[in-house]
Amino acid sequence: MIFALVLGTGAVATSLGVRAKLRTDINNSVVEAARKAALSADKGHVPGGVIMPSNYVSRLQVVGEDGRVLAASPALKGKPAISRARPVGGDLRVDKMSCVAFSQKDRTCFLTVGLWHSKSSYGDVMVYAQAAAPPLLGGHTLEISLAVLFTVLLGLLGWGTWRMVGRTLEPVQRISAEMAEITASDLSRRMSVPDTGDEVAQLAQTLNGTLGRLEWAMENQRRFASDASHELRTPLTGLRTKLELALADPEVEDPVQAMRSALGDAERLQATMDDLLLLARLDAGVRNASQPIDLSELVVSEIGQPCRHEVILNLDPDVTVAGNRLQLCRLLANLLTNAQRHALSTVWVEVKREGGEAVLEVRDNGLGIPPDERERVFQRFTRLDSARSRDAGGTGLGLPIARDIASAHHGKLYAADSTNGRGARLILRLPLSTPLSV
Repeated sequence: MIFALVLGTGAVATSLGVRAKLRTDINNSVVEAARKAALSADKGHVPGGVIMPSNYVSRLQVVGEDGRVLAASPALKGKPAISRARPVGGDLRVDKMSCVAFSQKDRTCFLTVGLWHSKSSYGDVMVYAQAAAPPLLGGHTLEISLAVLFTVLLGLLGWGTWRMVGRTLEPVQRISAEMAEITASDLSRRMSVPDTGDEVAQLAQTLNGTLGRLEWAMENQRRFASDASHELRTPLTGLRTKLELALADPEVEDPVQAMRSALGDAERLQATMDDLLLLARLDAGVRNASQPIDLSELVVSEIGQPCRHEVILNLDPDVTVAGNRLQLCRLLANLLTNAQRHALSTVWVEVKREGGEAVLEVRDNGLGIPPDERERVFQRFTRLDSARSRDAGGTGLGLPIARDIASAHHGKLYAADSTNGRGARLILRLPLSTPLSV
């Protein structure tokens, strides 16, 4: 539609321009011929009443006031006056376009210019000069020709656009069909990437990357559901067994001891459910209001609780980050609990600045984490060995929750080499935040 509008406007402008140009050129030639004929009439009676044509204008007449033809060019010899138009309003010139049908199929249009001449040897006369107008000026030949030309151009443009768009969208249709065949139960399929190197190929690559992430997320979700079911089944089974034994033989089982044991399983079950709920909220991107938090003060307040092993602090002041205090407290508590659980005697906590980041390090002098297992410890429900088993009281969700909280605060949590070659070393890096001015 846009090209049709442009071509239509161009056709109208071309038609008007061509008509104006042709009419101006012919009119100038006819006026010049009429002026020369008037000059020849000034010299006296034209011999034999014949006016010689000028340039390519071959139709000339000198017409008296009574309408008689006094002189004419050879083409109009013996013919009546070609026009009876007279100028009005004091004008000395008259222009007229007229068409003559010589036969049913032969119709010619003429541009006629008449000049009023009062000083000729014939007295007051009208000198007419006439030239045949080109076929383009007659009727609507020019408009029809332009309409046909631009219709053909528009058709070729439409056909070419249709072909080009069709060839461009063909890979998209193929990708769409392949995407329609992919279901949630089978995300291992990938789109075929065309070797064109254009935007369609980039789209296919992007879709493949998205499918890869979806497959990983679905597999992670399935694995997480399986692990969660297993973790919840263990305390539930223990709790049910203890209750069944207490009911089956009340005299053998000490009721108080049975209830205390059942309460321990219930607490463990509640802790696992709380961790699962927090992970679900973190996966959903739920974050509370952010506020400036001094990491050193946060560590001091968290260390104020009773600890199993000695804790050595090395804290720089005014290391401020922006975040949710409850979530960062949970992150720090998980790191300290992990270190206390696996340390032999000492835990070190350090807070410092490095560039534009706040760095929190938690180290212990326990068995440490093997280099090839340092990423796996952040997977949910992962326990490396007997020293890090559920017998120590862990649910396998502490470090994964800590990493998810760090990611939610635009930071990162990872395990690094120990400074003295022994124990685990966990490092948290968060963007620094300028404290709010009072």
